[in-house]
Amino acid sequence: MFYKEERLALFIDGANLYAAARSLGFDIDYKRLRDGFAVEGRLMRAFYYTALVEDQEYSPIRPLVDWLDYNGYTMVTKPTKEFTDASGRRKIKGNMDIELAIDVMEMAEHVDHILLFSGDGDFRRLVEAVQRRGVRVSVVSTVKSQPPMVADELRRQADNFIELQDLAPFIARIHHHRDPVGGPSEPHQGNPNDPFEL
Repeated sequence: MFYKEERLALFIDGANLYAAARSLGFDIDYKRLRDGFAVEGRLMRAFYYTALVEDQEYSPIRPLVDWLDYNGYTMVTKPTKEFTDASGRRKIKGNMDIELAIDVMEMAEHVDHILLFSGDGDFRRLVEAVQRRGVRVSVVSTVKSQPPMVADELRRQADNFIELQDLAPFIARIHHHRDPVGGPSEPHQGNPNDPFEL
């Protein structure tokens, strides 16, 4: 699935990956995730996309965003939009699809293999577009949740589909009482040469 000299880039749809991992019953250790893929090729960039609620006294995602920012991830954030729907309910919207798509298109000429951490079917045309430029695309999501978190059309379009549950032994966060919030818990203990041998 990977070639040693290929240039890799990770594009992580934060909300989508969080929901997929939660549905499988684990939290992600982002240090293990980045380090694991870094041994599979030449990791050029690891992007993480999330919307942030502004004017909130405490945001539960802020410690994670700060940790990722200081630990090798390129953070792409934007404020959420608040609106009231037709039935008068307050809703919060924070879609990052456009930002992710633009970055994938801009990076396509600099990489050989893109790993898209999302199951969103809206990305099918994006995957097709970068494939036409000669870039391989692997989609990381899950079909093992109920319901499956990856759209069938996205899975079919990808060059490879990586089941998130199969990665869990290599990227799951190992909880200890004194873990820093949002940060990793301990370094990867498996075979450092091939933690993603599937």
